[in-house]
Amino acid sequence: QVQLVESGGGLVQAGSSLRLSCTASGRTFNDYATAWFRQAPGKEREFVAHITWSGSGTYYADSVKGRFTISRDNAKNTLYLQMNSLKPEDTAVYYCAQSKYYRSSTVYRGPQNYNYWGQGTQVTVSA
Repeated sequence: QVQLVESGGGLVQAGSSLRLSCTASGRTFNDYATAWFRQAPGKEREFVAHITWSGSGTYYADSVKGRFTISRDNAKNTLYLQMNSLKPEDTAVYYCAQSKYYRSSTVYRGPQNYNYWGQGTQVTVSA
């Protein structure tokens, strides 16, 4: 079993920054790619960013490219999402997720490729 716990969400003004964290326990964190997704009210869950198991590769949705940075500290079993220049359209519940595939370097954008999810953390950006 894997437990993922997100933190760091909050209410901020447009143009501000936040850093989300996701701490993992259970299955070896280092051996699986991880990602951030988000879900706004009335919308489907959407891919935000992905990082390979080794941390050597990252991939972003076009909507956040250049503003968000995904990183991981395998020694701390922790995933991060640094969010800069936040916009009202970034408002959503943000979820971290761990992929199903051992040491795969493939970038998976679909949520069906992730079998462990955190409970989510709310990010609200006011205009």
